Amino acid sequence: MPTDDISATVEAFSRSESFFGVTVLSDVSLGCTQTLRSIAESTSQKYILLYTKDMLLQMGLCSLDRFVAVAEDTGADMLYSDRYELDGLSDAPVRHPAIDCQKGALRDDFDFGPVLVFRTSSFRKAVGAMTEDYTFGALYDLRLRMRNIVHINEFLYTEIETDRRLSGVRQFDYVDPKNREVQIEMEKVCTEHLKRIGAYLEPEFKDVRNCGEDEAFPVTASVIIPVYNRAGTIVDAVASALSQECDFPFNVIVVDNHSTDGTTELLAGLAGKDDRIVHIIPEYNDLGIGGCWNIAVNHHLCGKYAVQLDSDDVYSGNDALSRIVEAFGEQNCAMVVGTYMMTDFSLKPTPPGVIDHKEWTEDNGRNNALRINGLGAPRAFFVPLLRSLGLPNTSYGEDYAIGLRISREYRIGRIYDVVYFCRRWSGNSDAALDISRINANNLYKDRVRTWELEARVRMQKRRTRKA
Repeated sequence: MPTDDISATVEAFSRSESFFGVTVLSDVSLGCTQTLRSIAESTSQKYILLYTKDMLLQMGLCSLDRFVAVAEDTGADMLYSDRYELDGLSDAPVRHPAIDCQKGALRDDFDFGPVLVFRTSSFRKAVGAMTEDYTFGALYDLRLRMRNIVHINEFLYTEIETDRRLSGVRQFDYVDPKNREVQIEMEKVCTEHLKRIGAYLEPEFKDVRNCGEDEAFPVTASVIIPVYNRAGTIVDAVASALSQECDFPFNVIVVDNHSTDGTTELLAGLAGKDDRIVHIIPEYNDLGIGGCWNIAVNHHLCGKYAVQLDSDDVYSGNDALSRIVEAFGEQNCAMVVGTYMMTDFSLKPTPPGVIDHKEWTEDNGRNNALRINGLGAPRAFFVPLLRSLGLPNTSYGEDYAIGLRISREYRIGRIYDVVYFCRRWSGNSDAALDISRINANNLYKDRVRTWELEARVRMQKRRTRKA
């Protein structure tokens, strides 16, 4: 086994001592730029292995040989692999596959696993180019500087996994207020990366009033509710929409995606009692949530502004719709994103509580949107523009995709007070996902980011040529 080709670096040791052939770095963090500089200076081998956890690790048979062989064959700057996990409760390991790291995989929480292998020359070159001294973002900065990242889709080691929270809980870590200082630094790292590759956008926006402002609409706003088999929640959602008090006309467009649990009958009964409800059963049988939105916003009864309401959720008060519509005029924007509170089914607040996405700023929100995994809720759109762009026909990430596309050219407005209650319950589609579904969702969003990143680079090149 060519262990001479691997320099193993552990994140922290309790004391600083020297052993033959070993340099011990004490009280260090891989998020710290100085730590990476020390590693670059200390290693004398061709490859560096970083283990980012402090739990026990079991490398598989000949796994180090495999990392080195693939590195030699591909010329990789950085490598990672699939892994097994032990949750501490069972002796049976569970497979944890990773996904490929593509150009748009800009999330600072991209799941490489805890074992990262670097070509030392590439490691040193990247660290040498770092001019900022980060406390949390150094490892993120390092991997963004790696050009050739190779995913070995083989299970090469076993780790102990201590985070046993459900996916629906973990997905909000990045907006937890206690992580705010970390997120600010991660945003800076990503922004500098976008500048290096020519994808950074200055805060200059097109005027949305040039996109069909004079078009006639039957109502000012439409609440859009796509639904499939939500007999237990749809009545609450519709009642919340109808309870809005506005000085303008509005309706509620419910796109019933061929429900089979009694939802259709409930909606028919509600529509028969209130003509503000537009109950649509599409002719298509292949619609995701995005497709249902396209059906709604292109309907002849859709208003000038289309405002989201999921079939599980409710607005926080009867002024939510009017506040959202006011934001369009006050902020001259093509899309408005509100603030929501996580609650249980009875509307009791649950951790992490208020999700306000304050990382979105006028100056840098459209750039930072490429790093984070969502934009917030409720989402509302200027319909003439939304009709021209359309949403992807998916049931995950469709809102994020259209938000990125809009932000490329237009201002996105924000409301930082709670206007929406997101009810978490066992029936939520993202409450407890297995690794295959999590990977599929993340892979799709990374592809959306890749496409958007490439579009922004091309747009900036066109502007440069014109200048």
